[in-house]
Amino acid sequence: MTTVDDGADNAVTGPPAWLEARPADTAGARALARSFLERHEPAVPERTAVDVLLVVSELVTNAIRHADGVTAFRIAARTGAVEITVRDASPRLPRHKEHGDDWLPGGYGWPLVHQLAEVTVLPLEDGGKAITALIRH
Repeated sequence: MTTVDDGADNAVTGPPAWLEARPADTAGARALARSFLERHEPAVPERTAVDVLLVVSELVTNAIRHADGVTAFRIAARTGAVEITVRDASPRLPRHKEHGDDWLPGGYGWPLVHQLAEVTVLPLEDGGKAITALIRH
């Protein structure tokens, strides 16, 4: 997703509040994110919270299935945005799966993450990568 910051209603301000963890599974990562968002002040809009939980699910699931697991998880929020970072141990970059006209399972999460968030993939010196998704509200 590409956004243009007009400086009006999507400004990101204030110091971030964050949570760092290493969840064992997708459900654990979602629970951590949900708890964090419920405690954050000012409140994160419900629609944003739903998008955050979906992005967390997709990024953590992909790290577990395709990238040797989650090595770090961070969620940060400030007025105007929530940022999710998932680190894994694999240097392989995510890729879009072409489906054509078929409805085969798998391959839909990564494009969905791109529709909901501004995504950055950063290769790490230890051979893994960090994927950061920024969701503005």
